[in-house]
Amino acid sequence: MGSYAVFLRGINVGGINIKMAALRDALKGSGFPDAATLLASGNVVLSSSLDAAAVKQECEKCLRSAFGYEAWVVVLDARRVAQLVAACPYPDDDGSTHSYITLSSDTAVLDELEAAGAALDSHEQQRLGPEALAWLAPVGGTLESPFSKISAKAKFKASTTTRNLRTLIKVRDAAAALPASGATGK
Repeated sequence: MGSYAVFLRGINVGGINIKMAALRDALKGSGFPDAATLLASGNVVLSSSLDAAAVKQECEKCLRSAFGYEAWVVVLDARRVAQLVAACPYPDDDGSTHSYITLSSDTAVLDELEAAGAALDSHEQQRLGPEALAWLAPVGGTLESPFSKISAKAKFKASTTTRNLRTLIKVRDAAAALPASGATGK
């Protein structure tokens, strides 16, 4: 039995509104009885005997069926979330900047986004692995930051999802608390 973090892309920000209780209930009804949501931005922790690829497939199928949209998620093993948090070179709480990690299951898209970010003047970013890119934005100016504007382009937005480092720390802690052994379900 493994513990996983599931990150939904594009919910509760521009058209697709899902209540976290409904999301939790749908996933529980699809064979993930210990599914728990964190915050309202589409963060789920759950345990499963399936591998990460199968958890992704099952979650997307569940979301499409329950909420009627073309769902896309990133699924990471709980240990990988902890590794990404530890590898992030930026602070989790700073008065002048916010630290973000952009996640993707499509390495080629993240490669292209990384290159686009690297071409910006005075933009701080660091690749954390094939699925993650850490970056900084000024407090109060995240959406206006040049990198945020690049990452919002359709070719990147369709297959990436971004969380601030504080959120990933909460997800890491919640995933670590899951009963990875002895849980039932998929």
